Amino acid sequence: MITNNETVVYFLTVNYYSTDLIARLISSIPTNPHIPHQIVVVNNSTEDQTLQQLQASCLQILEAKTNLGFGRACNLGLNWIYQQNPQALVWIINPDAYLPENTLEKVPTFFATYPKLSLLGTLIYTTAGDIWFAGGQFIPKWGAIISTDLLSSHPEKAYVSSDWVSACSLLINLRNFSDCPQFDPAYFLYYEDFDFCQRYANQGHQIAITNQLTVIHQPSSITNRNLRRKFQHSTYSYLRTLEKYTNKTTFLLRFSRLILHSLILLLPKPQTALGKLTGVSQYLQRVIQNC
Repeated sequence: MITNNETVVYFLTVNYYSTDLIARLISSIPTNPHIPHQIVVVNNSTEDQTLQQLQASCLQILEAKTNLGFGRACNLGLNWIYQQNPQALVWIINPDAYLPENTLEKVPTFFATYPKLSLLGTLIYTTAGDIWFAGGQFIPKWGAIISTDLLSSHPEKAYVSSDWVSACSLLINLRNFSDCPQFDPAYFLYYEDFDFCQRYANQGHQIAITNQLTVIHQPSSITNRNLRRKFQHSTYSYLRTLEKYTNKTTFLLRFSRLILHSLILLLPKPQTALGKLTGVSQYLQRVIQNC
């Protein structure tokens, strides 16, 4: 039985035809009677009947009824968790990621030690053992959204401040929010984590990356199934983000370079190029509609 004084960890992941990957994720989360936790899966693929075959006593499946995209699906899960326990820790984690041994037990202690942290990214390794994510920087005047290693130069620190962290593995300390935190529903896929961090940083929330918690990630094992759609979503979201967080000059320079690069890729990588150009077209349609 969970008492009011116990910190509950809710793992939140989004399913899109990835039941086998979620099964691996669930198996990496040990049943620990000293650390109450629950696994929440938002089902974005309504025709995927295999999800119901997953077995775990702490599993809760929320049906999205349609493909909401990543951010809106996370919002569905966050709202459900917030209703259950507005004091909880939420660990948003990709279905193609999983925990190394002895990871869960570190979470409550970390946030008990550093309670002012609102958003925390973890060190993310690939299955080959390479660092996939270790921090994010943002340089507005250049429009540069950079994934960079902020941790290697400070191995002794429990955490390092980061402009943004990846939603592949993102912990949210709900205690620090007066309302349920939400992703911008305008983002279907990509850059929603950057926008999420920027908005809450602007509200005064502390954002950091730590090497005390790690996950293992199989990069793009889901999104690479359809390259054209992948680059459509990433391009559209990228342009929305530049519009929102940079000036007009920076935006126009980045926009022009993106179109030129897309045209260059038409022959060697047609699916990538067409995806990017479709994303540009989608963005321009939105701009025209809002005029």
